[in-house]
Amino acid sequence: MSSPFAETRFRRLFAAQVVALVGTGLLTVALSLAAFDIAGSDAGAVLGTALAIKMVAYVGLSPVVAAVTARLSRKAVLVSADVIRAGVAVVLPFVDHAWQIYVLVFILQAASATFTPAFQSTIPAVLPGDRAYTKAVSMSRLAYDLESIVSPLVAAALLTVLSYHVLFAGTAVGFLVSMILVARTDLSDVTTTESASFRSRVTSGVRTFGLHPGLRGLAAVNMVVAAVTSVVVVDSVVFARDMLGGADGAVAMLLLGFGTGSISVAIGLPRLLNRIEDRTVMLAGCAFACLVLVLFTVLALVAPSGGAGWLCAGALWVSAGVAASAMGTPSARVVRRHARKAELSPLFTAQFSLSHACFLLTYPIAGWVGATWGLPLSIGLLAALATLGTIAALLLWRSNEGGGDGGVDSDSFAEPGAFVGAGPRSGRVRQ
Repeated sequence: MSSPFAETRFRRLFAAQVVALVGTGLLTVALSLAAFDIAGSDAGAVLGTALAIKMVAYVGLSPVVAAVTARLSRKAVLVSADVIRAGVAVVLPFVDHAWQIYVLVFILQAASATFTPAFQSTIPAVLPGDRAYTKAVSMSRLAYDLESIVSPLVAAALLTVLSYHVLFAGTAVGFLVSMILVARTDLSDVTTTESASFRSRVTSGVRTFGLHPGLRGLAAVNMVVAAVTSVVVVDSVVFARDMLGGADGAVAMLLLGFGTGSISVAIGLPRLLNRIEDRTVMLAGCAFACLVLVLFTVLALVAPSGGAGWLCAGALWVSAGVAASAMGTPSARVVRRHARKAELSPLFTAQFSLSHACFLLTYPIAGWVGATWGLPLSIGLLAALATLGTIAALLLWRSNEGGGDGGVDSDSFAEPGAFVGAGPRSGRVRQ
């Protein structure tokens, strides 16, 4: 089976992902505008704080929750998380203080920290074939990219006639539909046989990341992804509303540009990854992200007015999407090739936690430093951080060891476990 859509369960799970992502995209726009209403030109600081809280929930709770729920039904975990997320979305329209945003964001993201790793580790169990899984990974990225296009368009259309508060209702609907689709999916054979201690379950994925060059390189790439994404997520509202003088819909249009760039890469990656190593694609994305961040800094310094300013901003947001997709799309393949089926959940949880740990640094830089000392300094710091991350990835990941060789044709589940755990090859990885 080479098409993931030939599997009924994947079709339902993919549909659940799509509707939940559209809801989350509406939430991104709505939170930005709510923050601007509360804090005005300091909205970046409010968003930076809210997103830092989000990352604390992701980093601190994800491994613990994964360990606690390791023996529970995967379906029950996914459905429960969606119910909580929908409930929080219903309450969000009534916030009028920054601290209320912070509390609700923590609860919402604690549920997401439960849902996302469980969902990611379910897909390779449903699709054991390498070809089908590679296409599923690209389709997953495509879903993220389509959300980046569809959600801003829907948001912009709704904002022409309604208050942004209605976007929170769309978020709740997305999570509820996701819950229904997951509940209707047969996941009875997606089980875990975890017998390790609680402490071992919490730390096993992170410990495995430290053992292999491919995963260590991926950890460094995560920092570059965080740097460029933070500018888009935190500073889009400041660029659009404050620096360029646009209306509410302008924020959505910048995010649309980011999604357009990302989707242009995701569409072509499945074929490209059959010929070029994951490592090569991801490192090229890192280098391009560094260039984009330098140009972001220049835009913040010069800030041309009128059409020229919007043209430059649009080109940069598209370019940021291209870089983010090139770095992010192959990452699931890298993780999967280092794990046996029983180890999928710990490694995906570790990647989820480690990648979001980077945002604990980059979101405050984008938000707090930008609000206090100006966008040029904050984006310049993120450009320097991305450059260091790119250099670290080059040094740590010197070969494509276990990281997704181009041209993989096997339709059986690869046995990347040769790189993980005990065995004569576990201590002999190529550097």
